[in-house]
This record gives sequence, C-alpha cells and structure tokens, in this order.
Amino acid sequence: MKQYDFIGIKSFKIDGIINPNVTIAGTIKYKDGYELVLKADNKKIEFNHIPTNREENFIINAVLPKDTKQISLYYKKSKQDKFCLVATRKTNMFKRFVKKILGFFVKLVKKAIRVLYVLKRGIKYLWREYHFLVPISLWPKYIKDFRDSVRRYNHKFFNPMLKSDYLKWLRKEKDNTEELKTLKYQPLISILVPVYNVEPRLLKECVDSVLNQTYDNFELCLVDDASTNEDTKKALAEYQQLDKRIRVKYRNKNGHISEATNDALKMAKGEFISLLDNDDVLDKNALYWVVDALNNNDKLDFIYSDEDKLDLDGHRCEPNFKPDFSPDTLLSMNYICHFTTIRKALVDKVGGFEKGLEGAQDYDLFLKTTELTDNIYHIPKILYHWRKVEGSTALKGSAKSYAEDKGKKALENALARRKIPGTVEIDDISKYYKINYDVKGEPLISIVIPTRDYADILKKCVDSIYEKTTYRNFEIIVADNDSKEKETLKYFKETQKKHDNFHVVECKFEFNYSKINNIAVKHAKGEYIVLLNNDTEVITPEWLDIMVGYASQKHVGIVGPKLLYPDGTVQHAGVILGLGGVASHAYIGANRNDTGLYGRLRVPYNYSACTAACFMIKKDIYTKLKGLNEELKVAYNDIDFCIRVLKEGYYNVFVPQVELLHYESKSRGFDTTTEKYKRFLIESNYMYEKWENTINNDRFYNPNFSKNGWFVLDSGVSDKND
Repeated sequence: MKQYDFIGIKSFKIDGIINPNVTIAGTIKYKDGYELVLKADNKKIEFNHIPTNREENFIINAVLPKDTKQISLYYKKSKQDKFCLVATRKTNMFKRFVKKILGFFVKLVKKAIRVLYVLKRGIKYLWREYHFLVPISLWPKYIKDFRDSVRRYNHKFFNPMLKSDYLKWLRKEKDNTEELKTLKYQPLISILVPVYNVEPRLLKECVDSVLNQTYDNFELCLVDDASTNEDTKKALAEYQQLDKRIRVKYRNKNGHISEATNDALKMAKGEFISLLDNDDVLDKNALYWVVDALNNNDKLDFIYSDEDKLDLDGHRCEPNFKPDFSPDTLLSMNYICHFTTIRKALVDKVGGFEKGLEGAQDYDLFLKTTELTDNIYHIPKILYHWRKVEGSTALKGSAKSYAEDKGKKALENALARRKIPGTVEIDDISKYYKINYDVKGEPLISIVIPTRDYADILKKCVDSIYEKTTYRNFEIIVADNDSKEKETLKYFKETQKKHDNFHVVECKFEFNYSKINNIAVKHAKGEYIVLLNNDTEVITPEWLDIMVGYASQKHVGIVGPKLLYPDGTVQHAGVILGLGGVASHAYIGANRNDTGLYGRLRVPYNYSACTAACFMIKKDIYTKLKGLNEELKVAYNDIDFCIRVLKEGYYNVFVPQVELLHYESKSRGFDTTTEKYKRFLIESNYMYEKWENTINNDRFYNPNFSKNGWFVLDSGVSDKND
C-alpha cells in the first residue's frame, strides 16, 4: 500500500465470499478538483463516494466482480495530472472464506469468555445468597438474569483512565454537539492568567483558546511575573497589540503565582473572574456554558466544570468527571480545580489569593469562597484541558510535592477559620487528605442491631464491638425480631449481666427492617444512632471515633464506612443511585487495598446514599424524619431514608478509613420465595414512583459515567450478532 503526502489510506477491507465488496477509508489533503478511480483486475468499476463528518475524510465502497483477483485505487489532484497508484490489494474466494471462518471463531471465543465470566459471578452470587437452594419458582427469573448479564457484558465500556479508550469515547461524543443559543444576560468575564517563562508555543495555544471562544464578552488579564525568558515577554507584547480585550502587566520582581494572580485580579473589570494557567487550553465553548448557567440562574456565585489533561504529545487523557458540589470531598482534595468561574465580589471579600500557599492557592480560594455561598453550580462538560509538562502537578503530583503540604496547610487554615477542632492527615497512598475531627466530650452513641436467632453470628458482631472499639461511651440495643432458639435467649441474658450497656428490645412481629429499627431507636438514649447489621464484624478500632467526628459536623447527615466481604473484597463503598436499577454499591468486588478513581477508596467522599448495614446519624435528624419508611419492609428503606436526608439539606459521606466485615443477610434468611420476590418488585416500583428524578440524576455521580458500571464510560457498542 503506497502513501503520499496528499492522500492517505486508513483502511482497505474486502468482505464477502461469493459476492465480494470493498470499503476504503482515507484522507485527502486537496479537497477540490481531485479524481479517484477504482479498478478490479485493471478494469474500471463504479463505486459510491461517501463524505464523512470532516471534509478531508472519505469512504468509498463498491461491489466487485465474483472472480476479482486484485483491486487498485488511483488518484490525481487535477485534470492536468496523471493518475497515481495509491493502494492495491490481492484477493480470492479462498482468502475471503478463511477470513470469514477466523472471524466466526474469534466471535465464538469472545462469547464463550463472556458466558464463563458471567457464570463465575453467578455461581459466586448463588452460593453467597442461597447456598444453591434456589426454589424452582425463581428459576425463570435467574435464567433471564443470566441471559441479560451476558448481553450486558457484551456492552462494551470505555475506561476513562485508559487514553485509547478515552479518545474513542471523545470521537463518539463529537457527533452529539449541541446548538448554541443567544444569551440574554452577557456579563463581562475577566480571565486571570499568571505568566512565568512559559514556552511561547504553549502560551500561544493558551491565548488562542481564549480568543476563539464562542462567547466574546471577556477580557484576558495576563500578568508576567518577571520572566527571564525574553521570548515569553515578546509573545506577550505581540498579543497585547492583537486584541483590545488582552491586557498585560509586567512585574519588576518575581512574587510567585499568588502575587501575580492578585495583580491580575486588581486589573479585572468583570463581574466574574475565571482562572487559567499559562500553558493550558480552554474548550471553545467554555465561557458560553458558564454564561448559559448564569442565564438560567443569575444568583450563581461559583461555577466549575469537568476537565481533562493534555499529554506531552498534545493528546487528551485522564478526564476528571466531577460530582456536583461535595463539601466533604472538597475537604479530601481540590476536586474542583479547573475550569472555575467565581463572582469577583466574593473573591475580593476573601482577600484574593493567599501568599505563602503557592501550589495550593486555588484550593485555598475555593475553600474560602464556598464558605460564603451556597450558589454553587457544576457543569458536567469538559471545558478545560490541563497540560502535562515537565515539572507540573498535571504530569506527576510528586513533581510538586510541596503542594501536598500547602494543601494540608490550606485545610488546617479552613478548620481554624470555621472553628472546627481537628487535624489533617495526608493519606500515604493516594496523597489526598483525611480529617480527624475532635468531638467535644464523648457523646453517647446507641448501636442498634436487629437480629433473629443465630446467636453465634450476633455474638461475633457484639464481641468485636466490645473487644476492639476504642470509643467507650456507647450502648448496644439488640432489636430482637421474635427469636425462638434457646441458645439465643440464653445469650441475651448472659450478655445483659456481663455488660450494663447491652439492652434487648422485643419486636415480636413479621420481619420489617424499618419498623424494627424505628422501635429500637425510640429506646435509644444516645445523641447519635448507629444502625448495624448483626452479621458484621468491626475491623477498625477507632470506627466510632472517626464516624462520630464526621456525623457531628453541622452539614453532615449519614456517615457510612467501607464494608468488606470475608475474602477481603469490597461490599460497600458508597451507593450510586440509578446504577443498574434503583441503586447499587460502588466498587463491589474491588480489592480492599485499591485506591479507587481519584482516591475514592482511600479518603472521604460524598455519595447520595450509604447502606444501613452500617451507618451513623444524629438521633434528632433520624427522629425528625420519622425514621425508616415502614412501607419498605426489606429493600431500599435505607436508600429512601438517605434521599430524605439529602432533601433536608444534609450531605451523606462515605469514610473508607473505617472498615467492617459484612457477612450479609445471614439471620434474616434469603429471598427464596416467589412472594418475597414480588415484594422486592413492589418496593422497587415504589422507589421509582416516589424518587424517579432523584434516582435518574444522582448529583454525586457525573452524568457522563455509565449507569451499567461504576465510573466507566458507555461506548454505545454491542455485538449485533448476539
């Protein structure tokens, strides 16, 4: 296959055994006046010329004569030129037959792998949930689930952190561009850019990305921080003459990024300021989408978007698809980062950028400004491309390890400013932050444990609490759902004699998880309530200390820990609404020591929900919301409750530094009857009828992520032959 500088062939495919056809895709540099000729065994044949979404790309296809042995493509730029041979391929029926057979076997192997993978997961599930004792009445359901799972497995996902996958997803997304509308409200936005010794080529790309914005009511405030690179200054001078919206200031003394950005802030005349680094790039619609948000709500003070990075070759990679505003996540890291626009009056009020916190000056500003406003909005679009250059945190966080310490200092300042006692710790693996809150005194915590017989299971749970827990001021309330076994009743009496903070509340009625817990909570004397399954076991000795630290914060509703299966894999790491149905746990089956996407398995994150297998909440919030919904006897009562907590204005938080084992549903028994399955469907329908919009729009789970798998991207591709 020949290649020329004016034409390139991307693919040359011949398909069909008896009735062959050819498809050729490529690019042409000269778009006007060219001519293509396709020949089969040196005889010119007719073909279809299909334009693609870009003018310089082309696709041609043609039906070939049955006995064709060679196909050739010729090209000439104009009528005066001679035809040049661009590409040629030999073919025959036998080669096409072999290709077809090989393709069939490849698909067969892939399907077999899918079936085995789903079968493995199914066997593990049926053993864990039923020990294979599945009643005949439920067989049709699980056969259907198996078939559906095989099909879903064939639904291909893109891993956002794999560059090749992300680039494929971007190409797919480009076909879904939205039409821009006229904006009634068009405020002036001042873009602040501190500049220091940046390579002119990169500075040009940065500035050009601003000048090419589809929204044009902006000013670009560039402050040179006493660059020693004369080419940088020369490039700035040239741009200053190019556009009246570009304003440049030259500092006589290097003051580092905070002082330089503060100078840009003083220059700014806009109602809002946006932050841009001198070697990064804005999406052409970045300002448009910011102002579009302001047209929908002109009270907004703080707007941020998703972002990705540009590698050393200029390819996009490592997207950060962010949640809506998440205060506890922000205390774990600067997840907001880029692209951020803030009302200038707010930035002026907090005094701009803190000198001495260089490397975390933006983080410090975000912590300060979000303390003063609730009018915060997230745009779930990638509007900012953060360049990975040598020495930048985008390329390697350790290249600016001092930024970790500066971020820690910014957090310590925030705690002091907010009058919240506590210490900041840098996680040794993810390098993000964990806050250890100091709780005044040692408020009483009531641990509510529903149970029914299975004394050995309950004993393991209770023993782990008494033996491992460092927090001493707690009571255990066992909500006994009509236990019958002598061993269980004997255990109750013996434990009550041994521990004066161990109590039993009788709940003699048909199993209703919500009602059992609600009755027990009425007997609780604690300021904080822990709902805990009886088939759990404490791993982290400081579990109550850590959880009450978070639960004591004014903005926090529910606090949930990391729950592990006995084999050490993750059972619960936060709950995502709308994932695979009403809701699903994130990171099920992940290794206990995995970091998770952007530290999600290492440091606290806000989620919409946490499982009631173990969570903590203030008793007054629980009482105010009238506890768990007793219409939901088994399924989704915790999800319903978590949503109601969110609706009250609180935030739910997952704290992975707390770990417990969860053996899962042992004393309640399994849903092995048609009646129980019907009840599950009724409770699922109830959730959709009551919370459909909330379920479909989990504000802590970016809408770009798939609802068929956690923190992956949908490819939109499936095998049509299945």
